[in-house]
Amino acid sequence: MTTPNPKTVKIIQATSGWRLIDFQELWRYKDLLYFLTLRGIKARYAQSILGVSWAIIQPLFTTLVFTLVFGGLAKVDSDGMPYVLFSYLALWPWNYFSGTLTESANSLIQNANMITKVYFPRMVLPLSAILSKLLDFVIAFVVVIGLLIYFRQIPGWGVLVLPLLTIQLLMCSLGIGMFLSALAVKYRDVKHALTFVVQLLLYAAPVVYSTSAVPEKYLGFYILNPMVGVIEGFRAAFLDRPMPWEWIWPGSLVAVVFFIFGMMYFRRMERIFADVA
Repeated sequence: MTTPNPKTVKIIQATSGWRLIDFQELWRYKDLLYFLTLRGIKARYAQSILGVSWAIIQPLFTTLVFTLVFGGLAKVDSDGMPYVLFSYLALWPWNYFSGTLTESANSLIQNANMITKVYFPRMVLPLSAILSKLLDFVIAFVVVIGLLIYFRQIPGWGVLVLPLLTIQLLMCSLGIGMFLSALAVKYRDVKHALTFVVQLLLYAAPVVYSTSAVPEKYLGFYILNPMVGVIEGFRAAFLDRPMPWEWIWPGSLVAVVFFIFGMMYFRRMERIFADVA
């Protein structure tokens, strides 16, 4: 007769100091991440007449307004390309970035009941908020195809770089999102300030204008913004222009720094989430 194995006891302790992500633990909770992501998608379009069409309507109408105001009235230079296409190729990644900042910053506060009642990796919450916005990002690509066909624009080999640019976009979004979500738990005015800050950040990225319009003396500092390389890279990829690596690689390094710092700050603050959420 065999002796039964003793039960495995898992001891959950508060983390301390600056720590990296426990990827094994995240993988064990992959089902929770999946369902939270799915819940985020369903909640966004629940009881909505137009449903996922909002993922197309919002950036498209914003592009039309920008085209009228900046392309028509202000005569902003669009590097020789149609301003509609110029603006939409920038708004496409920008809307994902700005949307993820808002969603992830509020993810811990909105799920305070879960945090105080059951244990799970808290990083699942901002991560699910960022992943749920990917559906909008993919759907908005439909308009890109339509604009390329309308203007008879054939993408070049630069489209092969899009996965790298998307990874840079995700790392920047997740890094800043984790930092803001941890900060918002302790300081609730982060939630109110974020809407205003995101509007200002729109003009700190080449959405309504080209990076080539930035004065040379400010360019070295300006290209440290990770969204500069992402936006100009998306434009170059779909408009068959030389890939602006001199604008991409500095932002890539900053995106990595944002990701590592945001991740470690989140882990450092994780031990107090249940107390102040």
